[in-house]
Amino acid sequence: MLRDRRHELIVRIVRTDGPATIEVLAERLGVSTATVRRDLVQLAEQGLLRRVYGGAMPMDDQHDDPFVDVAAMRAAEKDKIAQRCAEMVKDGETVLLDIGTTAHRVAHWLRGRSLTVVTSSLAVLEELQDSEDIQLVLLGGMVRRDYRSLVGFLTEDNLRQVKADRLFLGTSGVRPGGHVMDTTVVEVPVKRAMIAASDQVVLVADVGKFPGTGMARVCGPEDLDVVVTNAASDAATLQTLRDSGVEVFEV
Repeated sequence: MLRDRRHELIVRIVRTDGPATIEVLAERLGVSTATVRRDLVQLAEQGLLRRVYGGAMPMDDQHDDPFVDVAAMRAAEKDKIAQRCAEMVKDGETVLLDIGTTAHRVAHWLRGRSLTVVTSSLAVLEELQDSEDIQLVLLGGMVRRDYRSLVGFLTEDNLRQVKADRLFLGTSGVRPGGHVMDTTVVEVPVKRAMIAASDQVVLVADVGKFPGTGMARVCGPEDLDVVVTNAASDAATLQTLRDSGVEVFEV
């Protein structure tokens, strides 16, 4: 697992679950305790967590905002992907935007276009609400404030009434076999409903999403049409996707 990806997951675990021991973090990440110790030193120096004897805990004065934390990681790589995705979209299309920081950057690059955008992302809503040329459709559901998303049976029911030309799908990680994963189980049914509602599924996955992590499988390579990622992403996984008939763009 790449260092940046480990750091992202360690910060998320500590902020979501509270104090964690080195042994627990090593087991959850599938790495050695020595690796976790080095990671904790670096993360503490960056002010992202507080080291304690045998583990780590959140900063005392920290307000948990996972979306902001993740958005700041590999921002330049995500923006390159988002620009390439926006170039794929044609005026007049109906576009589904998943939650996540890369999908949010896609929204930024769609500003001013003549489109219909359907989303469960409150961050996308904030990005596009003053873009008058875009017809913006916000799916209903239960609000997950920390991740700025809508989930639940209402979101899934709404998606059954939608047919989109393209979906830009986010992920927590892509397994070597091309399977798309997520760390948050409650988001998985929404992602699957988005896939079913779309003519074309475009996975947006920056270099930090390879190799994949996450406990819940969203879909396999057979459900993807296109993957847009960075040129430094895992070559073997990208070849597996190509062998499965997925078009892969490396930016």
